[in-house]
Amino acid sequence: MSRAGSSCAKRIDSSDFLALHLRCHALLGDVALHDVWAVPLPGGGPARTVNQLRAALVGDTRPVANAAVRALFALRWWLGRAFRLDAEHHDPSGASYLHRLTNADRLQSQVSPGTRLGRFRVLYVFDNEALTEIRNATVHAFLAVALIRCESGYVGYAAIYVKPVSRLTPVYMALIDPFRRLLVYPALGRQVQQAWLRTSA
Repeated sequence: MSRAGSSCAKRIDSSDFLALHLRCHALLGDVALHDVWAVPLPGGGPARTVNQLRAALVGDTRPVANAAVRALFALRWWLGRAFRLDAEHHDPSGASYLHRLTNADRLQSQVSPGTRLGRFRVLYVFDNEALTEIRNATVHAFLAVALIRCESGYVGYAAIYVKPVSRLTPVYMALIDPFRRLLVYPALGRQVQQAWLRTSA
């Protein structure tokens, strides 16, 4: 757990995440694990679940403090509208990984599989992990979020899996990766940690 750092989100070796006992490893066995980020979440008590992490990640209605990150998101959504990158026909129901869920997965999920969360589709939400997907003209991506207990409290993990949808996918990822890794995820990590600390207090 020490590799997660002590202040905000840091990119970690994928093998550290793959060593965790999580459902997403088997469900996404044919999808490349693009990168993994971890953020230390001190305290919190013994009964925290991934829902608290998800709330800190997507439930904070305040905008990301980093102006550059806000501008990047705004640019991406503008391009999506201008070039119809996010049009519905890029997300056919047959391409979703919902059909891979077992009956046990569906019964255990605390959120109904298929529920829309903004541009993402929820696949499942368990006590200690959650998985969502997004598919558009550029990529079929999955966000796996996990909350793991440690000596100082918890560590939150965000793993990004990427499945190509066309020859555009590797070009698109190569273009956005420097911004994701230098700006977006460190800023989101700080926001998640601050939200966690507020709820812990």
